[in-house]
Amino acid sequence: MSQVPFGLMNSKSPQESELLKGGATIDYKYELIRKTIHLCSLSIPIIYFFVSKQQGLMLLVPVTAVFFIVDLARYYHPPTREWFYRWFGWLLRKHESDHSKKRFTGATNILLSAILCVLIFPKIITINAFAILIISDTTSALIGRRFGRRKFFSKSLEGSLAFFLSAIAVILIAPKIERLPLEYIIGIASGAVGAIVESLSVKIDDNISIPLSIGFAMWGLYALLLPSVNLFAL
Repeated sequence: MSQVPFGLMNSKSPQESELLKGGATIDYKYELIRKTIHLCSLSIPIIYFFVSKQQGLMLLVPVTAVFFIVDLARYYHPPTREWFYRWFGWLLRKHESDHSKKRFTGATNILLSAILCVLIFPKIITINAFAILIISDTTSALIGRRFGRRKFFSKSLEGSLAFFLSAIAVILIAPKIERLPLEYIIGIASGAVGAIVESLSVKIDDNISIPLSIGFAMWGLYALLLPSVNLFAL
């Protein structure tokens, strides 16, 4: 069986940004579907707000294990590969279907990232960082591919601005410990860090690098600017 995913096309939408056409590996309409599915991951920080760290891990670990096993099996088990690409191959980017590199899909990386964030950060930081990942990464990809004209590191300036502005919106809505003005400034500064990391070409999947960079920036800024705030109060 061919290892090229079903539905993967070389043609691009005529409305897509010329700047990023060369880096796009799926058609824009499939990108829209990917990002719609991506938005479903917003359920992770929402649910985590209402449950404990232990309960969060009890929900995340089994689901992640299933995605992880299927993701590996598609590389080594022909029946699983045939089933997987028949149903989901059209949603994959080129690097996700490269059998020489054996990269995980975005869905698996999101779940792995969620577990890492829950394990590493206080709940309030995980919720804010992960909500920014879901909303701002989606906004950046869709705006950047459609309207991106100016280069900014490996992405477009328009996409990066969309990431940052949507991150500000998330910070204004997402929960805070005491809702101090400085907490919002910390969140916005951390969102800027996430926008820069998202625009860089790094080997780590951005579903992992974005929330981790935002989380560490936020934690460090809280320690520096608001050391008296108990981040574990939530």
